[in-house]
Amino acid sequence: MYENRSFSDKTWLVLKGLGMGAANKVPGVSGGVVAFVAGFYEEFIYSLQKINRKAFKLLINGRFKSFYQYTNGQFLSLLIMGMVISYFSISKILDYLIVHYELYVWSAFFGMIIGSIYFIAKDFGNWNRKYIAYLLCGVIAGVAISFLEPAKENNNLIFVFFCGIISVSGMTLPGLSGSFILMLLGNYVLLLVDAVNALFDTFIDVFQWDFSWIYNTQRVELLEVLAVFSLGSIVGLVSLSHLLAYVLKRFKKATYAVIIGFIAGSLGVVWPWKEERFAVDRFDVMQIDASGRKIITGYTRYLPSEINLETILAIVFIIIGILIVLSLDWYDNHNKKQHG
Repeated sequence: MYENRSFSDKTWLVLKGLGMGAANKVPGVSGGVVAFVAGFYEEFIYSLQKINRKAFKLLINGRFKSFYQYTNGQFLSLLIMGMVISYFSISKILDYLIVHYELYVWSAFFGMIIGSIYFIAKDFGNWNRKYIAYLLCGVIAGVAISFLEPAKENNNLIFVFFCGIISVSGMTLPGLSGSFILMLLGNYVLLLVDAVNALFDTFIDVFQWDFSWIYNTQRVELLEVLAVFSLGSIVGLVSLSHLLAYVLKRFKKATYAVIIGFIAGSLGVVWPWKEERFAVDRFDVMQIDASGRKIITGYTRYLPSEINLETILAIVFIIIGILIVLSLDWYDNHNKKQHG
């Protein structure tokens, strides 16, 4: 399964990691969909499954090369490198674009998810009543999650560890957005914005040989939160991958049917035309969290009331999003013809 890779393949893996990392940062978008569409989902799951008792024995006994080969280390390290780079680069750009061009960003993602549904479903084969039932279960679950109301921020370390376990669901389960789950749990800003920015600022300070941040209580607390969140993410990633590898081996088509349904059901999360609803008290005064930000309680979705330039551009970006995903399919088919 784990063939030697050319320099070009390695570069593509890093870029795929960039895509997964960027997708995981955006509420409503799943890094697992990127893995699925880019054609490395199963290798990703089966590689993570190799992080088990045997792998730890190899590591403890100092057999690092055997550990690296057994766990498909080249594949995982290149992918993770791309994700880490993404959190300090592409995800920053995405943050800016969402603030200034929110409608167009959501439109592009909406189109990409529509394209992903087609991409995953096209090779499914025959649909019978059993698989349609699994598909509907996925749709219902996706729709139900998209209409849940967000909770309040909670920096309790046990809860943060739990958030880490839950958040990686977006990497292992296509259609289930880990960042959207964090938003529902109330900790999206704390864990994917404040804590990541604290780490970024700390790297800059250390590079400049400035260690005054050690006395910054808020910074240190955010770094503690990020460390616990990262530990929870690793635990969740490994444990979920074992479960999914088992399910994929025994119920592959049923699993794919649920995934297709789930992605379709979660389209409501990335519906471009929506307005944020904010928490207010009984006197209709806007409530804010500990960091001075307005508390989001949900979204009001609507259809555009008129066809203006903004609406036309949004539709264009939906089409661009669909074409981006379909181009991957065309590129894949072109490669198969060349090497076939």
